[in-house]
Amino acid sequence: MKIGYVRVSTVEQNEDRQIKAMQEDGVEKIYMDKQSGKDFNRPEYKKMISGLRQGDVLVLHSIDRLGRNYEEILEQWRVITKEIKADVIVQDMPLLNTTISKDLDGTFIADLVLQILSYVSAKERENIRRRQKEGIAIAKAKGVYKGGKSKQIDEELFAMNLVRYRNGEITKTEFSSALGVSRPTLDKILKKRTGDSNA
Repeated sequence: MKIGYVRVSTVEQNEDRQIKAMQEDGVEKIYMDKQSGKDFNRPEYKKMISGLRQGDVLVLHSIDRLGRNYEEILEQWRVITKEIKADVIVQDMPLLNTTISKDLDGTFIADLVLQILSYVSAKERENIRRRQKEGIAIAKAKGVYKGGKSKQIDEELFAMNLVRYRNGEITKTEFSSALGVSRPTLDKILKKRTGDSNA
């Protein structure tokens, strides 16, 4: 059975597009969670996982629907593909498709792509922290460091979505809503961390 899972924030307006793409892909049943800000309670996801069986195909619009960070995503991927033995199709990333080849190569390629994405996300996080420290050190040396309390964001979520934004997989609006911040706040965060509000 082809099963779809959709997760949208209350500010996103793309659930219809995701559902339509899944229906065109032959999905028979769709589970959907709506979330706001940092709330990651996913009752429909839990229902979907408990009903998923060996041989089923789980269709996701994007890999970030599996979790808030790559650690969570990798764990959910392992549960679905190794424990439950279901297949996964990620619509916006064709290499993450375990149905392409039913031999070891298909699963191996998808697992490898996921590991690479996880590595890139972790490196991006490290680079952001390093640039942030360098920026603070320079500002302190110039005597202009304010050290004010800025909005706290999930670093792993930021790094993961920054990679997706730079690859053109998500819009800036989708990026800001994934972080639970406004577009202008995201612009400030990007300018502060990367030196460019367009990253």
